Amino acid sequence: MAVCVVIMIFVAGTAITIGNFSIGILESYEVIWNHITGNIIDEQLDFIVIDLRLPRIVTGIVAGAGLAVAGVAMQSILKNPLADPYTTGVSSGAGFGATLAITLGVSFSTGQYAIVINAFLFALVPAFVIMSVAKMKNASPTVMIMAGVAIMYIFNAMTTVLKLWAKPDDLAGVYKWQVGTLASTSWSDIALIAVVVIIGIIAIQYLSRKLNVLATGDENAKALGINVDNLRIICMLLVACVSATVVSFTGLIGFVGLVAPHVVRLFIGADNRYLVPASCLFGAALMISADLIGRTILAPTVLQVGVITSFLGGPLFLWLIIRRKEDIWG
Repeated sequence: MAVCVVIMIFVAGTAITIGNFSIGILESYEVIWNHITGNIIDEQLDFIVIDLRLPRIVTGIVAGAGLAVAGVAMQSILKNPLADPYTTGVSSGAGFGATLAITLGVSFSTGQYAIVINAFLFALVPAFVIMSVAKMKNASPTVMIMAGVAIMYIFNAMTTVLKLWAKPDDLAGVYKWQVGTLASTSWSDIALIAVVVIIGIIAIQYLSRKLNVLATGDENAKALGINVDNLRIICMLLVACVSATVVSFTGLIGFVGLVAPHVVRLFIGADNRYLVPASCLFGAALMISADLIGRTILAPTVLQVGVITSFLGGPLFLWLIIRRKEDIWG
């Protein structure tokens, strides 16, 4: 966890230096400190660092932390190493909501947040459908996964139909949103994302002991007084809210919620009391590192962070499969 904090500090400082205006790492942190203390020396430099570059980095930290912890929760309640925050169909629901707003202009709101609100509300639909099905058929991992897959295919089909009808400019907008980016958030957006993510992380950390008991098997957990079905549904709701909030502002950023918990397990094991905070830090470090790579590898061309996380996540996950011990979930 200490290593992840050091990585975040170094990568954040490096990312601030990248741009048309050259700024040193130490100078960037000095500007941030001066802004916090109200001792602004250079207003132009303060604007570049605080208003232009820092929001992207903070968004990456918050989004990475939220997706990683959501991944921990999903893998724990479903006891499936392939589970991630999007297993519930959150990504497909958000994608349909955003596509609906971009291509047809149909949204629950107007203005700059039309796409965000649409994506958020439709992202919650699959989670509520899954919870309803789980209530009827018992909240077993198999039922929840199958319901999530079914909802995902339905929303993906509807999104494809909208794309076929879309104008070229609208289709380009949909594609840009689906790739995932950290560049389109403001401080007010970050505040909203951070509130939801922090509450979700605290709640999942609070449930970490029960998740450890659940890992021993449903029967053992019930024998120890845990309502297994309710625990799964509560965790599902928390994951849905965190994931939907992040996705609605950043678009679809894959592999962070899937890979981050697996990497952390290699170092600290499967105890959720430590896995949750460690994954939180590693996910944040992974996200801003991926964004930094995307901004520098083909500079001045910028690759969206969603592309980089997929490039990194695929080979890394394959390596984890080869290296994984059978008792890593122990």
